[in-house]
Amino acid sequence: MFPSDKPQLDPYPLSPYVAWAGKRNRDPILEVFKERLPKNEGAVLEFASGSGMHINYFAPYFQHLNFQPSDVNEEVFENIQQLTQQTGAKNVQPPIKLDLTQPGTWSVLSEKKFDAIFCINLFQVAPIALADGIMACTESVLNDSGLLFIYGPFKVEGKYTTPSNEEFGETLLSYGVPEWGLKDIADITKAAQKHGLALKDKIDMPSNNFTLIYGWA
Repeated sequence: MFPSDKPQLDPYPLSPYVAWAGKRNRDPILEVFKERLPKNEGAVLEFASGSGMHINYFAPYFQHLNFQPSDVNEEVFENIQQLTQQTGAKNVQPPIKLDLTQPGTWSVLSEKKFDAIFCINLFQVAPIALADGIMACTESVLNDSGLLFIYGPFKVEGKYTTPSNEEFGETLLSYGVPEWGLKDIADITKAAQKHGLALKDKIDMPSNNFTLIYGWA
């Protein structure tokens, strides 16, 4: 279904690799969202939207929901807005700058509440410490019945789940970038618990990935 000669690993949001990976995982994630996103009117926030490929792909399927993209890198905002124009989605807001390591930037979300928050393919190229920022921000803006969705490849109890995940993990480590590598679900859940959140579901996804769903404990 997808080319075996995938582009060289490059986490830059506008890279060919990220575009390839996004097209590969968007439909399986969409199926999860069709089951778990609110059926009534509501608001959805994406952390680390990057190119905007995911939020602009999902939004047309949920006309009753209002989608808010965000990213720390303002250089990607133009691309996000271009994709919104291309899809014609009326339920995607202009992107906002949100640094998950700097609570001072979260004021842009003041007085806003979200029924769902999602984050896709971030942790393999980000430090595990970012989990604290994600969970702290989620604690401040998630509605009482809201859910946080985190998608990506992870270790389980300190171990790779498949040979292919181990190969991918070793590839990430081979680049010598300190924060790159597969993180353990237990460490992300530990961060969640400090902010009153609990792991509600762990869904096996294609290509040995997971969707982790957190809600209020």
